[in-house]
Amino acid sequence: QARLEESGGGLVQAGGSLRLSCAASRSGFTIGDMAWYRQAPGKERELVATITVDGSTNYGYFVQGRSIISRDNAEKTCDLQMYSLKPEDTGVYYCNAQSRRWGRSLWYNTWGQGTQVTVSS
Repeated sequence: QARLEESGGGLVQAGGSLRLSCAASRSGFTIGDMAWYRQAPGKERELVATITVDGSTNYGYFVQGRSIISRDNAEKTCDLQMYSLKPEDTGVYYCNAQSRRWGRSLWYNTWGQGTQVTVSS
């Protein structure tokens, strides 16, 4: 599988902004659809936003209008810009991507290690 590495998490006050970045290992893999998920303590992992290779996006209702997901296919990166953050946005944010080794037909569902986002009230 391709490797994914997130960055950009941290502590922010309510109402603030954060930009999360995800970079996929560059050599030997094709990256398909990408997404961001989050998991709050004691809760299940939930979908924050998705973006297809051609740039079509979809957002969880709880971030609708407060987040923008984007990607750079050439650089194999995916960013999540979040605005008007709330304490309930606190959690570990995970990058997800479909990846396929060049010349192979099998797609893998790949996860990053996660980055902590904490929003203080």
